Amino acid sequence: MKRVLTIAGAAAQGSAGIQADLKVFQERKVYGMTAITATVANNSKTKQGIFLRSIEEIEAQVYAAHEMVGVDAMKTGMLFSKEIIDRVVELLKEFSAPALVVDPVMIGKMGSQLLADDAIESLVRNLVPLATVITPNRLEAARMLDDKIPETKQELAEYARRLSDLGAKAVIVKGGVINNKAIDVLYDGEECISIEEEAIDTIHTSGAGCSFAACLTAELAKGKSLREAVNISKTFVHQAIKDSLSFGKGVGSVNHGAYRS
Repeated sequence: MKRVLTIAGAAAQGSAGIQADLKVFQERKVYGMTAITATVANNSKTKQGIFLRSIEEIEAQVYAAHEMVGVDAMKTGMLFSKEIIDRVVELLKEFSAPALVVDPVMIGKMGSQLLADDAIESLVRNLVPLATVITPNRLEAARMLDDKIPETKQELAEYARRLSDLGAKAVIVKGGVINNKAIDVLYDGEECISIEEEAIDTIHTSGAGCSFAACLTAELAKGKSLREAVNISKTFVHQAIKDSLSFGKGVGSVNHGAYRS
């Protein structure tokens, strides 16, 4: 069984972050491990909703995963601070894996800022060049390029090419809904490929981005080509959104087990 490590934040409500990653890894039949960078627990009762883990705790988790199990592919998600990004970059260089998926998590579905302003430059300059593939949504792509939000398939392709200049081997820009289609654009270093599904009319999409990146990591760990891994991940998330879950408050969760069912 292939072994996959995710370095990301934990989401108390279970839809995104580490929790989503582990659910997806189980569904895709890889062995999942975690290095938790922070806990996100936004609620109406406490003043603080994001709790950062210490650098020492983060690095201990990474060392434990590599030493005790071994790693075939890695994924990064919410890293939040410049300090965490810089240390994670050092760890990724120390423990290189055949595949690294970088999901540049910046804003949560409920509007929480999940990446500090002073951390964006470090993410772009130091982390992105290590990636096999990066998976920004169109808002994150615009932030990384300091440009307007792309609105068309052509602009998504343009942004994917521009993002590749930052050093990643491949780029997927998740475009959301354009003309009633859920459109993502993959630039593999040679050409842009549009991956499309019918749009689903729902607000319950929490965890979609994390789940896409986690599925992509799992498939790359199993030796799938990038295009094949992207197609599987797109279908996986489309089904998870189609069968999404609502618990009556705010944005509900994608259904991580829907693809199998």
